[in-house]
Order: sequence, then C-alpha cells, then structure tokens
Amino acid sequence: MAAATVRSGQFWIPGDVKQVGITVQSGPMYVYWEAPEVVTRRYPVIFVHGGGAQGTDWLGTVDGRTGWARRFVEAGFAVYVIDRPGHGRSAFHPDVIGAMGPQFGYEPAAGLFIESATDEPHTAWPWGSAPGDPEMDQLIASVGPLPADLGLSQELDADRLATLLDLTGPAVLVTHSAGGPSGWLTATLRPGLVKAIAAIEPMGPAFAEFPGLGTLTWGLTTAPIAYDAAYETSDAVVAAPAAERTIAALAGLRVAVFTGGSSPFSSVAPEVVAFLGHAGANAERVHLPDLGIHGNGHGLMLEQNSDDTVRPVIDWLAAQP
Repeated sequence: MAAATVRSGQFWIPGDVKQVGITVQSGPMYVYWEAPEVVTRRYPVIFVHGGGAQGTDWLGTVDGRTGWARRFVEAGFAVYVIDRPGHGRSAFHPDVIGAMGPQFGYEPAAGLFIESATDEPHTAWPWGSAPGDPEMDQLIASVGPLPADLGLSQELDADRLATLLDLTGPAVLVTHSAGGPSGWLTATLRPGLVKAIAAIEPMGPAFAEFPGLGTLTWGLTTAPIAYDAAYETSDAVVAAPAAERTIAALAGLRVAVFTGGSSPFSSVAPEVVAFLGHAGANAERVHLPDLGIHGNGHGLMLEQNSDDTVRPVIDWLAAQP
C-alpha cells in the first residue's frame, strides 16, 4: 500500500471523580489519533480492542509490521485508537475500578489465538506458541487482566466511547472480541453518531459464558442494554422470544461480523448475526475464506497476512453510505 503523510496526536477522555482517601479519576480512557494530510472518507474510525489487550493491537503486528490503523489512514480515514478503561495506558487500580480478573497466560492464548478450531489449518500464525518464541512473547506482553466485573467494564467502555463520539461527531466503530459488547452498548447510547460497526470476531453467541471473564447475561452484553420491552432483569431477556428482543437504537444499523477460517469464533458468528438481526440491525457476516483469505484465527489484525485481512474491512466501511 502507498505511504501516507500523517498527522497524529493523543488525549484523554477523563474518568469519573472519586474519593478513595484522595480525589482520583476512575476509568479514564486514552485516545491516540492519526489522520492523513487530506481526509477523504466521510466518517472517522474508532478502533476498540479486545479483552485484556490494548490499542497497540491496531498499531502493529506481533512480528513488527504496520498495523491496521495505518492502513485505514492510507485509505483516507481519520482514526482514533483507544485503550479501554483499565487497559494499557488507561489506568487500573483495584481501589478505584474494582478487583482485577485473572491474568491471561500462554496456555489460554494458544487455545484462543493459535490452535485451529475448524478443519481449516491455521497457517496465518506460522510462529511458535511457547515462552521464548518472539511473536508469542509479543502477544502475551501486551495483555493484562480485565476488571473482574465484566458488566462494569463494558459500561465504562461505552460511557467513554460515547463521550469520544461527542467530540468526533458521527463515526464508525471497528471492534474486536471482548470489545464487541462495548460497541453494541455505545450504539445504544449514541444511536445518531454510530454510523456502522465492523465487529471483528466479536464475543458470542448470545447469553454465552466465558470462563474467567463472565457471562453475556443480557444477550450480547453483560451490562444491561436498552431493549424496547424495557426488561428489568437479564432473566426476562433470556425468557423472551427472539422477536421481542428488539432494540430501537440498533434499528437499521449496518453491522458486519468478520471471522477467520480457523477461529473458534467462526462457528458462532451466524448466531451473533441472527441475534443482531432480531434486534433490528442490518447485520451480515463476512467470512474471510469466502473471499479467498484462508488460515486466520482470532487475531486477524496481528497475523502474518494482516494486510490481506484488513482490506475487506476497509472496503466494507468505504462502501457504507
């Protein structure tokens, strides 16, 4: 791809003021931005990383190549790359946000990011998976614990993302994995400002339990989300027929769920799309093998063919009105 002259900077979405013996902020959100010298795309892109990770996932690959965010800039988009509250440069202290969840290690990382979960070989991770393997070391070094309260974590994400949208104006979201629920929640908080969501390997299916993380008790989120029926409990959502799980704020929202051919999330993507469709979104699945892009797992933006995996996402967003 052609080189781009870029402008860049950083700022913070401040957290809530809280007293813990002294006056502190709870859950600030770090934002890094880049833009081409001349922006040619109508809407900026906000990148939302996955669970335990940080915004660096979008800035470079595990083997040191240019990341997705710059490829979007080269395609004419302004981009905002966040560290979700409690992740990366967005400070986490248990006295302020709450208890930490478990640390993410080499073994679960291998199961999620490296081992093939389908009949398609995982060829896009040609590196090792043990301590001392450089690319695996890079992956693990970037990952920390999530807040133990997954619902609170999603609420913080959505609140800070909503504030960011108030600054940027209308934008599109690119989410990954455990950042997916934050995207759905943000769209309900700022329905007029979220113009589309490209969900990369989002958490699902609805109501699924993720050991060590939590359960999607409200459908595709752990935090309460605003159904039209105004359900008072998550049990009521579980019991409701699919046709009664509509969410007015998602009506007509264009969503694409992108999956890799070897990923454990590829098998649940149709259920995620169906749930979003019942909610009212204009949702579709984009399975990379259908486009001739093979061998990818859960970390599409980190793998050897990241310049191939990013192209369908750019093309899909560029085609949105």
